[in-house]
Amino acid sequence: MIRCACISLLALAGCASAAPTAEDLVPDYLGVRATPLDRELVQVVASMTKALEPGDVTRYADCAAARYTLAQGYGFARHLRTNVSEEAGVWTADAVYTISPSLPRGLGAIDAEVVAADCAENRIPSV
Repeated sequence: MIRCACISLLALAGCASAAPTAEDLVPDYLGVRATPLDRELVQVVASMTKALEPGDVTRYADCAAARYTLAQGYGFARHLRTNVSEEAGVWTADAVYTISPSLPRGLGAIDAEVVAADCAENRIPSV
């Protein structure tokens, strides 16, 4: 009996999955596309793998929106909506923002310079 138990334990040890490496936890940013819908309205679609939570791909879209806002000569954006999906390990955020020269009213206001600096510090790419 003891011999069989040892063999079973050895077989189970061989089936154990390897612990994740640091490389497994580094996000892979696949790209982002910013499409103007109007003069002060932009759609951002961002895709990545190795997201730990839906908020990771949402932050990626925010970074792109901040950089786009600055490139258009504006200082602020306001988040309107984001749809997040995951398929076969690829996370996608489809987000829409308004952009403006002054701080917009309402929730979801983004100071583009602050967000762009935070993204650069955290190595999150943008447009």
